[in-house]
Amino acid sequence: MAYIQAKLHSIDPVWEKIGEEARSAVAASPSMGAMLHAGVLQHARFDDALAYRIAMKLESSEMSAQNIRDIADEAYAQCHTLVQDARADLVATMDRDPACHRLMQPLMFFKGYQAIQAYRLSNWLWQDGQFDLGYFVQMRVSEAFGVDIHPAAKIGKGIMIDHAHSIVVGETAVIGDNVSMLHSVTLGGTGKEEEKRHPTIGNGVLIGAGAKVLGNITIGHCSRIAAGSVVLHDVPPMKTVAGVPAKIVGEAGCAQPALSMNHILADEGQTLI
Repeated sequence: MAYIQAKLHSIDPVWEKIGEEARSAVAASPSMGAMLHAGVLQHARFDDALAYRIAMKLESSEMSAQNIRDIADEAYAQCHTLVQDARADLVATMDRDPACHRLMQPLMFFKGYQAIQAYRLSNWLWQDGQFDLGYFVQMRVSEAFGVDIHPAAKIGKGIMIDHAHSIVVGETAVIGDNVSMLHSVTLGGTGKEEEKRHPTIGNGVLIGAGAKVLGNITIGHCSRIAAGSVVLHDVPPMKTVAGVPAKIVGEAGCAQPALSMNHILADEGQTLI
């Protein structure tokens, strides 16, 4: 029975698919062979490849790739939720980003996906009491990806950050599951208080490019925030807000805006995001 369970445990359709995609990519472009062998094909498991990729992106003259790889390996061995959340983010990106055609792409090429996985590592370090190391990872994520997420922020699974440029998520921010956001989004504070001072984003929320959500406010589940909006007050569930300052302009448009990536206000046919 133990042998059967071990064999079943080794079956991983997602990882097998990524391997198939990498082999096909090498066949089509042999010059990619070294990179894809190092990043995908030499690894037995998804978490091994993820740890390697994070290490390669975050290495610097101050900390080697091997050192970061060792930290990531330890984190994934101790906290299986990190790998489960990484898989959920991978599938979310594949499902929601029309520019994503293969599971391999987020792992190897999409900085939004890579940045959120590096944040997850920093958050694990923070919860483990390794605050300075968490700050180091935060710094390197900001330098490498242009994404600044405090290690203490709480972020759910199934997250998709499209383009992932100039993203800021503050220390006491909370983001639920299945949230999608575009570039230049800020989840920031409005003062110097040390307690809860950043937004709480409910499940299934869609945040448009350049939106700023400021203060200890709550964005209800399955709501939409239009591009360029400045949100300063609570938003009820399943509503669309737009403007500076943002106001409710209609319903969410569908049951799951973050999953459908629906950017249209149906009543007026107006593109909001």
